[in-house]
Amino acid sequence: MSFGREDFENALGCFATGVTVVTTRASNGDPVGVTANSFNSVSLNPPLVLFSLARSAYSLGALQDHRRFAVNILGEDQSDLAQRFAATSSDKWRGVEHSTGQHSDCPVLPGCVASFECQVRNAYDGGSHLIVVGEVLDFHARADAKPLMYYRGAYENLAPDRYGISQG
Repeated sequence: MSFGREDFENALGCFATGVTVVTTRASNGDPVGVTANSFNSVSLNPPLVLFSLARSAYSLGALQDHRRFAVNILGEDQSDLAQRFAATSSDKWRGVEHSTGQHSDCPVLPGCVASFECQVRNAYDGGSHLIVVGEVLDFHARADAKPLMYYRGAYENLAPDRYGISQG
């Protein structure tokens, strides 16, 4: 490589992304979750999505065992959840409200812009990460919510409508 890792990371940070918390269950039934901003759609038919997970992530083993997960797209007022699930704490779930997905048995966070319950369809080598493709079993979305964004290493909100165009 003719470039350094830090320069590469900074360049990647120029791409604004949404922020998600991917959840699953450990073999003992405990909830497991991790912040991820590498989420996107793959296919409409069949309905497929993907995210990538660091091979060093605590939640990787649980995901490989449970083979089901939920992707919770965080709203602009949920940066505290993004920070909480980005930490390497074993106490991430203390005081965190959640329900259990009907199709995945995975934790679903309230107040999210959208949530997708998925079953692992494929996993691919992605170097330092595992690329996980999931088949969507069910989803819920809120038309009235704005997403939390991640840009240049910081959580951001969408800019207000600066053109005076009303939505509705």
